[in-house]
Amino acid sequence: MSNANAVSRVFILGMDGAGNFIQHTATPVIDAFLAKGAVTYDAQAQSPTISAECWGSVLHGVVPEKHGLTNEVAASEPYPAESRYPSVFRLARKAWPEAKLASFTSWSPINDGIVEDGIGIHKESLPDADLVQAIQNYLEQNPDVKLLFMQLDEPDAAGHKHGYGPDSQEYLNAITQNDVLFGQVLGTLEQLGLLEDSLVILLTDHGGGGDDKFSHGSDHPMDKNVFWGCVGPGIEPGTTIGEISIVDTAAVAAAALGLDIPDAWDAVVPAGLLQTRSMPENA
Repeated sequence: MSNANAVSRVFILGMDGAGNFIQHTATPVIDAFLAKGAVTYDAQAQSPTISAECWGSVLHGVVPEKHGLTNEVAASEPYPAESRYPSVFRLARKAWPEAKLASFTSWSPINDGIVEDGIGIHKESLPDADLVQAIQNYLEQNPDVKLLFMQLDEPDAAGHKHGYGPDSQEYLNAITQNDVLFGQVLGTLEQLGLLEDSLVILLTDHGGGGDDKFSHGSDHPMDKNVFWGCVGPGIEPGTTIGEISIVDTAAVAAAALGLDIPDAWDAVVPAGLLQTRSMPENA
């Protein structure tokens, strides 16, 4: 397979608590970007639909019952270094001891207790706008990054304060503002010429407003149904995504990088999504 159809790096760009409500507010950047690849508004969050459980599944490729993460656990202790459920970061580090790996999160327990410590991952935790500036600075200095994760938090914060759903204007405004921030990151990737051979995954962890207007955690569709999309080599515009859970994100990222998916993972690559393979290390 030619290098033009290979993936040399992966970006997982997420916002917290947005569900599939990007359909109900202005998200021109995300809409235009995902039109170049694959998108669904019926991806499924994990249960319970809570941030640590869901982001833990995104990054570790297993359901919450296995990774054992809760908001309280993630905020109080590091993820076990020798867990049989490694994150995609740990897989990448094992494959490439010198590769640049980075995690930028607004909600600090992701970096403190979900992404492993001690394996050379560049981590920063800052408010959304400051975080995006830090990402742009990092990318300009490290365009050879192999795997980068981003989590912005304002949609979830706005939902808790003002209520979730299509009738909460403050919540929708927070999603639209995150769209602007996503645009800044994607613009930097474009300026640096990184989009051509990168897989970029855009997603959220859960929605809200199902059983409780100001919260989440239930199996109500407003909490469970989320947007998920990706753009990259070999993914044709308009590609249909069948059934997918956010837990499958880890498998998609790993497969795109050419890493073996651990047998212990629940994550799988949706049929027909990836028609490519990783860039050779010496390419």
